[in-house]
Amino acid sequence: MSNECLYREHNKHHSSQHRSVNLENVAITVAMGDGIGPEITQATLKVLSAAKARITTECIDIGEQLYLAGHSSGIRQDAWQSLRRTKVFLKGPITTPSGSGYKSLNVTIRKTLGLYANVRPCISYSPYVHTLHPAMDMVIIRENEEDLYAGIEHRQTDEVYQCLKLITRPGCEKIIRYAFEYARTHGRKKVTCMVKDNIMKMTDGLFYKVFQEIGAEYPDISQDRYIIDIGSARLATRPELFDVIVTTNLYGDIISDVAAELSGSIGLAGSANIGEHVAMFEAIHGSAPDIAGQNVANPSGLILAAVMMLVHIGQADIAEKIHNAWLKTIEDGIHTKDLKSEHSKVLVTTEQFAEAVIARLGTTPQRFATVSYQHSAQPKKPVSVTYQPQPEAEKILVGVDVFLHQHRHSADELAQRLKPLETAELELQMITNRGVKVWPDGFPETFCTDHWRCRFMLRPGLTQLTYSDIIRLLSQISGDNLDVIKTENLCSFNGELGFTLGQGQ
Repeated sequence: MSNECLYREHNKHHSSQHRSVNLENVAITVAMGDGIGPEITQATLKVLSAAKARITTECIDIGEQLYLAGHSSGIRQDAWQSLRRTKVFLKGPITTPSGSGYKSLNVTIRKTLGLYANVRPCISYSPYVHTLHPAMDMVIIRENEEDLYAGIEHRQTDEVYQCLKLITRPGCEKIIRYAFEYARTHGRKKVTCMVKDNIMKMTDGLFYKVFQEIGAEYPDISQDRYIIDIGSARLATRPELFDVIVTTNLYGDIISDVAAELSGSIGLAGSANIGEHVAMFEAIHGSAPDIAGQNVANPSGLILAAVMMLVHIGQADIAEKIHNAWLKTIEDGIHTKDLKSEHSKVLVTTEQFAEAVIARLGTTPQRFATVSYQHSAQPKKPVSVTYQPQPEAEKILVGVDVFLHQHRHSADELAQRLKPLETAELELQMITNRGVKVWPDGFPETFCTDHWRCRFMLRPGLTQLTYSDIIRLLSQISGDNLDVIKTENLCSFNGELGFTLGQGQ
């Protein structure tokens, strides 16, 4: 299979009575990808060409070969220029070489281009694709830029490593408003928020708080909330309970793969990554190098991602033509070998599957519901998300958490060493280990590592600290040969604590 990016252009003479349809040719950037990428991407381009999609293509090289050629991010500057110029990216799956030193290209593209919303429809195609949940039809909308995927990690002691979970109000507002606008635009009836705010009260708590605030602007859409653990369990056993799910980056990454597998095959799932300026469309599966070059891969995930792309660029007429032809192909029992079942009539190759879809363009399925996108066609900016900066809060410094690397102390011994180092402004309030309070009144059964958080708070009767007060405390501590790993300043914002009290408090 050639890696060449082939697409026969179609001009804008095709007519339509729908004002939402874009009659102009739209430039898109295409990456063939690695492994099975060139095969399924070329199959997808053939379907787009046969359906007379009004696009022109620019092909870029990304992925494994560029990694191995010394580009640590897997992408060159000229590729970035194409993406920023066309603002629409159809991407085949890529391979990240094993070993350290190679950055995730997907994460790099999403964060560099501000693709804040990952959209994954998860639909069952029963009985033609086996599933335990034939009524499943949901969309998972995942925040795409922050959370633990900020990738800020540190080794702090011999025994302890840290990964920072970053949640921002702008990030929450963008993804949650996108979810509600998506639901309204696509005729969805309910949006569910999934969080773990019973434990992460500030980060996940902010996400749910913003969900409530923005949800109040959409009284026409039903709303509910699940803690992520029970929500995932319900997703696995009763997915028909859900319509649109909105959640943070890590949770969304996990449950969207679970949902795709529950639908019957992860190979059928496409996804969109939407930003304010650029959008990327891809299959959710990997590059499957074990079957590369064999012409057996199922191109459905990328074909359905291309359908999402067409809706995004305002070509709803072409999107529904391809989607309905794809449904008719599945319905007619024309399957790649990964979908083999008692409903399969003919097992076909990658190329033959694309040809079968092409042969059915202009037809509609008989058992599946006919797809219509005419009333959900979106412009290149599908959702208008504007962030209103919060008024500057009154921020008051009230304490400091000092993190120490210490091997040879119990909590009581460490406290005895720290108490004489207190200053006129700051006194030791507590010591925790892995977030559990171990002084005062700790339990000897609590397992402790070499990583201690020592909380110093403003003494009673004082109202505010200065950074000089904290520097003076740190000078005292370091002068006693204690190993300070890092500090976190503790502040109140408009009188509300900007930190948690910790377990046991």
